[in-house]
Amino acid sequence: MENNNRRDFLKKGALFGTTLWASSALGVVGCSSAADKEQNNSENNKAVLKSKIRTLGAGEHRIEVSAMGLGCMGMSYHRSFVPDRKLMIDLLRRSPELGLNFYDTAEAYGPFFNEELVGEAVAPFRKEIIIATKFGFKNGKPADGLDSHPDRIRAVVEHSLKSLRTDYIDLLYQHRVDPNIPIEDVAGTVKDLIAEGKVKHFGMSEASVEVIRKAHVVQPLTALQSEYSLFTRQPEKDVIPLCEELGIGFVPYSPLSRGMITGYLNERSKYDARNDNRPSLPRYQPENVIANWKLIDTLKEFGDYRGLTVAQVALALLLAQKPFIVPIPGTTKLAHLQENLWAADFEFSTEELQGLTSKLNQITIVGDRLTGISAEQVRK
Repeated sequence: MENNNRRDFLKKGALFGTTLWASSALGVVGCSSAADKEQNNSENNKAVLKSKIRTLGAGEHRIEVSAMGLGCMGMSYHRSFVPDRKLMIDLLRRSPELGLNFYDTAEAYGPFFNEELVGEAVAPFRKEIIIATKFGFKNGKPADGLDSHPDRIRAVVEHSLKSLRTDYIDLLYQHRVDPNIPIEDVAGTVKDLIAEGKVKHFGMSEASVEVIRKAHVVQPLTALQSEYSLFTRQPEKDVIPLCEELGIGFVPYSPLSRGMITGYLNERSKYDARNDNRPSLPRYQPENVIANWKLIDTLKEFGDYRGLTVAQVALALLLAQKPFIVPIPGTTKLAHLQENLWAADFEFSTEELQGLTSKLNQITIVGDRLTGISAEQVRK
């Protein structure tokens, strides 16, 4: 299976040279003809149709997305270095050819810069993909506090539409629950925006079971986004069972624990605290990295015998939990994007899944996932 995927990827590489390179240049050196754009969109559609598709939500609130999405935050925010903008636009424009159609951004990523980047990159094939973005912070800045007042939600949506160069948002999340605004008012505002055609679907992030139930009565949720990885398994105990009960999709952010569950980071890794939250997070302190390394070793041992990387095993495990789970790992590298997407091709046997899960259950993870104001904003 892996060899076939590699051959398919090489074939697609030839296509990059004739069509997608032209598309990639749209926002840099000029415009292609309408015929070229139509051809590129057609090829993108074919790639996504061939990929593994998953469903978020139920009934009229359902959307079909690729089995893996792309978290775009790190392309401009919170991951130490800021990559070259043209390279990120190229990566975003190549991603549909690899079978991806689900992009995640937010006004808070920058703020605003990330939405603008995504909007410029996906403009040539906007109608063929799913864009998720978020509201919920004062001035778009988490450090300034929470704000989900209905007027603020509407203002954020108008700005996001402009930044994303679109007239509708496929999936609009409340980024963090605002305890000062009744969730019924939040859901009601999004319901009105859906009726107006500015938003297609409603989602929440880091919400509790109780809050999700209340919101779902007013406006059914399509997806819940929360941190979920092999370092952060709490959602398995509460919100994932609720999502299954209510027919809500589950979208894990940081499914590789901000890069730690890859084997590329270690206790000596350096971060720029001016544009990275990891230096302040307990799990990234050297002593905790060392204490938690047993999990990396366990995944590596499993992957080595099956031609998989540590990251691929971790992502495949999340996908294996429920058919409505769609992880959104972030990356700034095309090679890592392909690596992540290939994880969806691996299928565990019953014995493999039980054996690996049993080993992981015996590992105690050391260090809290968040601290300070970030921890306060996710308290259920």
